[in-house]
Amino acid sequence: MRSEAIFDVAGRQARIDALSQRRLNPGYWDDPMAAQGTEKEIAAEKEWVDAWNGLKRQAEDIETLLELADEEDADLDAEITAEATRLERQLERLELRGMLRGPDDHRNALLTINPGAGGTESQDWAEMLLRMYTRWAEQQGFKVALLAHQPGDVAGIKSASLEVVGPFAFGYLKSESGVHRLVRISPFDSSGRRHTSFASVFAYAEIDDTIEVEVRPDQIEMQTFRSGGKGGQNVNKLETGVRLIWTGVLSNGEEARVVAECTEERSQLQNRERALTMLKSRIYQKEREIQEAAKNALEAQKKKIEWGSQIRSYVFQPYTMVNDHRTEVKVTDVHAVMNGDLEAFIKAYLLQEANA
Repeated sequence: MRSEAIFDVAGRQARIDALSQRRLNPGYWDDPMAAQGTEKEIAAEKEWVDAWNGLKRQAEDIETLLELADEEDADLDAEITAEATRLERQLERLELRGMLRGPDDHRNALLTINPGAGGTESQDWAEMLLRMYTRWAEQQGFKVALLAHQPGDVAGIKSASLEVVGPFAFGYLKSESGVHRLVRISPFDSSGRRHTSFASVFAYAEIDDTIEVEVRPDQIEMQTFRSGGKGGQNVNKLETGVRLIWTGVLSNGEEARVVAECTEERSQLQNRERALTMLKSRIYQKEREIQEAAKNALEAQKKKIEWGSQIRSYVFQPYTMVNDHRTEVKVTDVHAVMNGDLEAFIKAYLLQEANA
């Protein structure tokens, strides 16, 4: 069995122990957001350690079976072989997950599929891809929901969107973004001619609609001043006006300075509360702009759905072959691939990215 050093089990356990020490702090839950962040880190690291320990126990069970087979029962050979194969596959999956280290890899995924030019041919191909990814997600134990579906004029689909919910769904599916090409004898062509069709697939990381806006008191400078204008003697003589200046770091690492002020309320406390709401709203808007910029950058990566831009070709006739043009991985069992067996392509892509 592979060394646990490959999965940094000792390092992960040390991080669990260090993070768990924070729970002993009497004020641990005084900052709920920070505490929840710590709990998520502990859970993520614990998942890795538990997975490794589970595989280690399986390996020990196989060793026990080997001893029994040597001493008592040669008929255990088939069971041992099956268990060893299962253990090897689980190890490979754990290694694959270890390559998913991008900031959004752990998120759920949104998958959009659109046919290229070609009418019914491409629309049918797009629906075949929809089925393929649905099968793949189900085999991984992920939850799949069809978010949008526009049927084709004769067959297939004009567009479809899937939500894939599960650990690291986006990390796996990001490898599928691009143009997919099909070569087959068309079932819609009475002459039995061979056709080439294209469809595009694009994976997005699912971002929560609610952006957490954390505004700590030490990040805010408050200035007070006389409001002036309407409101009576109180606002003209007392410093009821409030200006809040937030200096902090946005989610993209950029330092920012955001200012909000309020003078319309009759008391300084009321103006401060209103200004704080305005300040959070402006920080929220800046975060939304960052998200939109990231989304636009993803959109810019999309390629035109045509010859020369495909990432993978699926050939049904005159021979059967699925060829990934980025990694040069070739699989001859095209029917298994169309039934969701994408592991070879995903693994090769992630290895290529890790070594880039």
